[in-house]
Amino acid sequence: MPDTLTLGREAIRRHDWDAALDALVESDSRDPLSPEDLVMLGDAYWWTAQPDEAVKTFERAFGAFLDADRNTDAASVGALLAYFAIRRQNSAVAGAWVGRVERLLEGQPASPAHAWLSLIHVSLALFVAVDLDAVIARTDETLRLAKELKMPGVESLALSFRGSALIQKGEWREGVGLIDEATVVSMSEGADLRATSDVYCNTIAACANLGDFRRAGEWTEEAERWMAANEVAGYTGICKVHRAELKRLKGSWSEAEETARQACVELERFRIMDGIGFARYEIGEVRRRMGDLDAAEEAFQEAYEYGHESQPGYSLLLLDRGDVDGAAKSISSALGKRASGEGAGARLGRARLLPAQIEIAIAAGDLETAHDSLDELRGVADDYDSSLWSGYALACEGSIELHEGHADRALEVLNRSWLTWRDSDMPYEAAQARVLLGIARRALGDEEGASRELKAARSSLQRLGAARDLEHLDQLTGEAVASHKSASRVTRSFMFTDIVTSTDLIGLIGDAAWEDLLKWHDRTLREDFAAHSGEEVRHTGDGFFVAFVNPRSAIECAVAIQRHLEKHRREHGFSPWVRIGIHHAEASQEHGDYSGRGVHIAARVGALAGREEVLVSADFLRAAGSIPFAASEPRTVELKGVAEALDVHEVDWR
Repeated sequence: MPDTLTLGREAIRRHDWDAALDALVESDSRDPLSPEDLVMLGDAYWWTAQPDEAVKTFERAFGAFLDADRNTDAASVGALLAYFAIRRQNSAVAGAWVGRVERLLEGQPASPAHAWLSLIHVSLALFVAVDLDAVIARTDETLRLAKELKMPGVESLALSFRGSALIQKGEWREGVGLIDEATVVSMSEGADLRATSDVYCNTIAACANLGDFRRAGEWTEEAERWMAANEVAGYTGICKVHRAELKRLKGSWSEAEETARQACVELERFRIMDGIGFARYEIGEVRRRMGDLDAAEEAFQEAYEYGHESQPGYSLLLLDRGDVDGAAKSISSALGKRASGEGAGARLGRARLLPAQIEIAIAAGDLETAHDSLDELRGVADDYDSSLWSGYALACEGSIELHEGHADRALEVLNRSWLTWRDSDMPYEAAQARVLLGIARRALGDEEGASRELKAARSSLQRLGAARDLEHLDQLTGEAVASHKSASRVTRSFMFTDIVTSTDLIGLIGDAAWEDLLKWHDRTLREDFAAHSGEEVRHTGDGFFVAFVNPRSAIECAVAIQRHLEKHRREHGFSPWVRIGIHHAEASQEHGDYSGRGVHIAARVGALAGREEVLVSADFLRAAGSIPFAASEPRTVELKGVAEALDVHEVDWR
């Protein structure tokens, strides 16, 4: 029978990371691993989502290679550690590793370590210094070394980074070509798994930045297929951010938020800090569209803390709250940070902000700014082959025409805008265009046409759950347009959570400390919801209402919450006491919310739960089937507002 070391090596080759980790750790405990085997162990830790242990193990490998006077091999590991530091946005650590690697390679003949070092310099120029000319210049040497040494991983990353730089400089057609080539090279035999993962993510990001969301969607599907086939974890967090953006644009808002929250968990675990801000921003955009402005503001602030400027969402949030002057200053400041230029990076970055500036300028009566911004947006639409910018330019033009009293001209432009959004499968933007179309038709005396447009818009906005847009529609038209769509009936596991004796806690620790504690509580629970595919329906101040399609996910989430709180209490001395109730039932789903008797029962079960308790109904246990947690004998309870008695069980989560 093969020894554990042999089993670990074989598991690495077939990408069975869990088996590799178990075997290599056991072997290492008996006899310290060789430097090469430590590299394998580092890979096993990485792909089993243990990045801190991976870094520690690679540092061990680096030291072991040095002890063996194998400086070139040590330099290769040092270059990998530098790359990890760049992704963690720790440029000081990255620079230190680069200096160490350079000294080790002085006077040495060309080797894979030289190729990786050259690529690290490209990465620093692109991600830290943002020196696009340096990126393009340095990739020549990197590509020469990669081809000479037959290193497809380095070659694909160099091509991808060069393509990104060209896109940002405005040479986007050539840049996209290089990114496509990089993706093909990354899939060739012998390519590095991390390199292929990063190339995929860079390709998806480039497509999204260009506004080519159809292509971005295709690459996202391909990336997730490849990652699943290779048992690759971690980097899926970055792909999930792009998938969340796509889902938001396609109108699947609850799924988009869930995906973004899952991305936050994965990215945090892998310390891929440059992606967390984007994920938090997507959460904010979903919440803003759904009318939950407080949660949107919180998400935008968290995104900002991770380096994302949270624009244009934050400026539009101010506009939603009626602060037109604040919104105008905010969006103007954001545009000021992105100086106008010919490069695609500058132009596309501004293009993402211009529709918001036009909307805000119209609200402020600043038509000069609106027209100037529209001219710039049209230029981007003309120069880039993307329906996204064309759709925005048409929508903004129609809005300006309508505001200036040119309903006839607005009608023609807005109809083209609506068709563009419809063909692009972007229902929220399409509904907004139809609202304006209805107003234009009404201004032209076409009441029947206006009514049809507004009914169609309302139907779409209701399906999306755009509560504030529905209110705005009523304000704009002066009446509520009837909807003939009835709520759909669904079956879900409904969870209610609540902090026990929150009023007493506020009195004990004070308002400021309570606000900090509540933010930590909300973040912790939301991460568990995301990890278990829970749909946050409502935030109730010091608790949550969450829906789960899968009953097993609901109970696993509840247990995870209590265990996380208990662990924090044990390690840090304090965390809030939370009670959780779960019931499985049919309910009405409409406007992103659930209602009906089943929801009412779930709320009552939650209210019955005690401190640290997970209380579930017998209906839930039957739906969940076999669960890996012990449940108490049933106790019969009377619920307020419910005619018949109900059996409930306490779940032992410890």
